[in-house]
This record gives sequence, structure tokens and C-alpha cells, in this order.
Amino acid sequence: MRLWHEYLIPQLPRQQLLGQHRELAALRGNGWGRKHATVDYVFDHSPYKLYQFHLLVLHTMQERSYTPDHHWFDPTYRGKHCAPYTDLTPIPLTTPIYPEHDDAYLQVCRSNLQAKGIIL
Repeated sequence: MRLWHEYLIPQLPRQQLLGQHRELAALRGNGWGRKHATVDYVFDHSPYKLYQFHLLVLHTMQERSYTPDHHWFDPTYRGKHCAPYTDLTPIPLTTPIYPEHDDAYLQVCRSNLQAKGIIL
């Protein structure tokens, strides 16, 4: 499980973009708080940041004529099998959304994609 650097989201091939959506949906749902070495940093922040990141992916999907479930555009939605948030305070959008997504992380993501034969 990985969150790609936000700069790469609009450039991701179909498989990686849709995979990112699935991973974000899992993290927003019952995966919230479950330890995973690659994405543990998201749990150090408000779940609202994960929603903001997911919006970036959802809008990119729409730009490519995909139709993600409209429920994911609700910040309190956590999937069909998870109760919605009842108290989720919006926070200002930052750039990058996650401070961990710095230039070094961008290079890690590019290297990971290159290992899969994807050059962006």
C-alpha cells in the first residue's frame, strides 16, 4: 500500500490511478489506524487530510471520464461497511497535502514506478 506523491497523481497510468483510489477507500474505511509501514504517516494527521488527498484522485478520475461513487466526495463517508464520521472537522488544504510528500519522497515514488516500467 502506498500513497503516490500528489504531484504524480494526474500523470499516473490507469492501473495505478484506480489502485490508488482503492487504497484510499480502504484507508478511509476500516483500514484507518491499521499499521502499515508505507502509509503509517497518514495516521499522524487528521483523517480530513486523507479525504483531501482522495479528492485529488477522484477529480483526476473524473477528468479521465471515470465515474467514482459519489459517496466518496462526502468527507464523513467511510465506505459501505464502516460507520461515517460524526465529528470530522475540516482543516485548511496545504501544499503538499502531506508534509511527508517532499522532494525525496517524489524521487522514491518515481523510482518505484520506474521499477514497474513506468516512466513519467
